[in-house]
Amino acid sequence: MVRIANGAGFLGDQLDAPRLLVEGATVDCLTLEYLAELTLSILARAKEKDANAGFAQDFLTVLQSLTPALVQQPQLKIVTNAGGMNPAACARRAAAILTQAGLGETRIGVVTGDDLLPLLPALQAAGCSLAHLDTDQALEEAGVQVVSANAYLGAAPIVAALAEGARIVITGRVADASLTVGPAVHHYGWSWNDWPRLAGATVAGHLIECGAQVTGGYSTVWQDLNLANAGYPIAEVAEDGSCVITKPDGTGGVVNRRTVVEQLVYEIGDPRRYRTPDVIANFAAVEVNDQGQDRVRVFGAQGAPAPESYKVSLAYRAGYTASSQLFVGGVDCRRKAEACAEIIFHRLARAGFTYDAQHVELLGAGVAAGASLDLHRRSEPREVVLRLSVRDASRSAVERFTQEIAPLITSGPAGLTGYATGRAPVRPVFAFWPTLVPKSHVAPQIQVQPAAVWAAG
Repeated sequence: MVRIANGAGFLGDQLDAPRLLVEGATVDCLTLEYLAELTLSILARAKEKDANAGFAQDFLTVLQSLTPALVQQPQLKIVTNAGGMNPAACARRAAAILTQAGLGETRIGVVTGDDLLPLLPALQAAGCSLAHLDTDQALEEAGVQVVSANAYLGAAPIVAALAEGARIVITGRVADASLTVGPAVHHYGWSWNDWPRLAGATVAGHLIECGAQVTGGYSTVWQDLNLANAGYPIAEVAEDGSCVITKPDGTGGVVNRRTVVEQLVYEIGDPRRYRTPDVIANFAAVEVNDQGQDRVRVFGAQGAPAPESYKVSLAYRAGYTASSQLFVGGVDCRRKAEACAEIIFHRLARAGFTYDAQHVELLGAGVAAGASLDLHRRSEPREVVLRLSVRDASRSAVERFTQEIAPLITSGPAGLTGYATGRAPVRPVFAFWPTLVPKSHVAPQIQVQPAAVWAAG
């Protein structure tokens, strides 16, 4: 079998998890999944400010911690989408770390071709409407200012990079499960129309893509688990595409039928037609067999031919936003916080400012949990946090909002604090436009060369 682990489920996941994972278990491939639609928008903003940025900086810290394992475990490979909006820049920085650690001969593969932003005019001229998946509105009709557009590539370029001897593969936007499908296809040599096996590997990738969620993280029975030392997942993928989900011995968390099934149905839409660039997987056919001792076998996945289009994560400018908050204490804190919000927006309206969207939250008064926990029948809180947010096309209007919070301290109700950090920053808003593009219009590319060459370039 091939043992494929995942040490990161998002940008911001535990920095020590990948190192602890490979120190606690022998694996053939470590995947690190950093990207989401929101993350791509953040990285697009970073690249706007600095042409050498736009990738997951956390990966560099993680890679530094993994250099001893790369020396001691010659079988270990790393596949990651840490490249984000700038895979080549990520590879150059990673190569410098490897070279300094005496690993300059390590071959790094970079996968590009997902960035469609420079191609949008040509795509539209070729008849691609890039219609919104929910509204069916053509992108051109919307008249929005696009800041990023990335196709969700599949596993094929990862396999190609591994076949050229890459020990570390850095991609931009690829489908999450493809990070696992790639090493499995490379290991077994499956054909690209072996739909049951591709579906099985996709299930394995989907199960481990969110890191510790499949090993007990985010559990409602958290009291019974040692989440301070939660083990991250390993998928033992067999030649027939089935897998066993497990974790390193002696680590916290748990792998059982419940944790696996909860992750299996996480963010999948139609369970009979889970669409990826590699295959359309039928999750409804999957069998889950708890073998005990943190081992769960998953098998029976069925597959159908892959879609003819790539999903595209497209972001566009949608104005500006800011959020401010104040601590409000006292027996009448709820009423006081509501009055504070009314005062602020009254003063803003008096000055001529209204907003495309505004939101008032009383954290601690049940606004997040709501009636589901029947909080409205409980005793009144003695303290709340008032959080106010606005969004508007006008930056100056949002800036004025940030200037109206502190005045409450001397011209509002008593019992307020939490203002000493200064005015809230005004941030640009990037909105999400989900769409599709025919695969025939996208050309994934790979470049594989030693770390020392990347570092010198």
